[in-house]
Amino acid sequence: MPTRTRSGLRSGALTIDDRLMYGHELDPSTTRYAMSIPSRGDRPVSHRVRVILASQSPRRRELLALVGISHEVRPADVDESVRPGELPVPYCERLARLKADTVAHSHRDAVVVGSDTIVVVDGDILGKPRDQTDATTMLARLSGRTHTVFTAVAVAHGGVTRSGVEEVDVTFRAIDADTIAAYIATGEPMDKAGAYGIQGFGAAIVERVDGDYFAVMGLPIGRTLELMREMGLAYRFGPVTMSAGGGTAATV
Repeated sequence: MPTRTRSGLRSGALTIDDRLMYGHELDPSTTRYAMSIPSRGDRPVSHRVRVILASQSPRRRELLALVGISHEVRPADVDESVRPGELPVPYCERLARLKADTVAHSHRDAVVVGSDTIVVVDGDILGKPRDQTDATTMLARLSGRTHTVFTAVAVAHGGVTRSGVEEVDVTFRAIDADTIAAYIATGEPMDKAGAYGIQGFGAAIVERVDGDYFAVMGLPIGRTLELMREMGLAYRFGPVTMSAGGGTAATV
């Protein structure tokens, strides 16, 4: 007989949720056991909620999958231009909220997660490089220095949006022109804010991270779950749920 776990019934190495997520065939006996879970008595029955990631970032998708949150991907088509005089923190938080709200408008039943990451050095916002020359300029500017990564996350559900910003200091090793050229040749910097990806080859040029590593990757998991909890959603090391009573979520 399969053994019980906190996230479902385990059969072999995969939970039922795992098998559904990754397309494995379910054994009929396993399904029957899942259907006959005893009543929870006075405990409120919770149900899974639909989660949408309003971003096409593979890193953000990987991070949600890492903590067992199954989700859809529906990138938000928004104008990411910086407004005149707009400061870094308000800018990235505005974009995260805009992304979440844009997708939530068409998917009112879902929990929508929007996020935006920027790199700031000397007060300047470094977005994704326009071309290899721009990437070279960015990396040379970051070489041997500490810069700040701001990642904003917004969660929209039921007509309400909550958001927050994580601030992380990242220090680069000193890198010469040959190293910069070799890194750019990998292609990795071209779709990343600040022209580097800490979860890839970019790890080789980072000396120190002071703060939430996952925020530098593009999605602060802890802050995301905190915002969900504030909105009456619960996370139990698996799918996001909502109590049938509504409004009160269990702690993470």
